[in-house]
Amino acid sequence: MLMRLLGFVLETLFVLLIGAALVRGYMNGLRVNMQVQPGVFVMALTNWLVKPLRRWLPQALLRARLDWASYLSALLLAVLYAVLWGGLMGLAFDASMGVLALKLLARVALQTASLLVLAWVVLSWVQPGSPTCYLLGRLVEPGVQPLRKIVPVIGGVDLSPMVLLLLLQAGLMLLG
Repeated sequence: MLMRLLGFVLETLFVLLIGAALVRGYMNGLRVNMQVQPGVFVMALTNWLVKPLRRWLPQALLRARLDWASYLSALLLAVLYAVLWGGLMGLAFDASMGVLALKLLARVALQTASLLVLAWVVLSWVQPGSPTCYLLGRLVEPGVQPLRKIVPVIGGVDLSPMVLLLLLQAGLMLLG
């Protein structure tokens, strides 16, 4: 029972940190304002790891469009989780921990994308003009835009976010 509780706390902590690092990388890649939520939150959660990584990464990578330091921090956190979880469960360190880390990274990316879409949809109903709604719209738009060409608007309601949520959930189901 104690091991399950410890495993749950460990997974929750790492999912939060990995998700924040992925959102930070994505937001920086889209060049959106980090002074609006969720930017302030993800910066506060990830500065301790991303800032030192930026000092160690080659300058060519730092000038790239992708925020390599944020994505690398997400990968390092996933590997650290796999090692800690494996140690907690008494597993030997082998290639399966790398697979676990990559699977966790993919799962967190899909869950985070689902959360962003859901937050955007709800906020667009209750506070459509807010800066946070605008920012979430910018984050979700690259995933929703291709679907708008396929999914018709029914009764004045854009169903493409719902289709995107279904696709993201299907991706999570495929991960197992």
